[in-house]
Amino acid sequence: MAHTWEADPSATFVRRLGKSAAELGHSKDEEECPDIWQLSNGDIAVVGRDLTSHYRQHLPGGVNLGPDERLVVIPGDMLSAAKADIPDA
Repeated sequence: MAHTWEADPSATFVRRLGKSAAELGHSKDEEECPDIWQLSNGDIAVVGRDLTSHYRQHLPGGVNLGPDERLVVIPGDMLSAAKADIPDA
């Protein structure tokens, strides 16, 4: 099935948006860290905890997860710290 939008696996990491997990106090080391990155094609990569199986049955109306999608959770202050790096639409 063709999707309207497809993730491009050839896109590369360009820059971190916001602060690192260490800067925000969410990491003791660099092996497991939530993160937000802009990719070379303008898409955004989010590293977070996979809570797909927990939230799948609790999604609000109009929110759907495709079979190849995962719901990840990151600390709220991490997204807030990235606000200045995210351009307006």
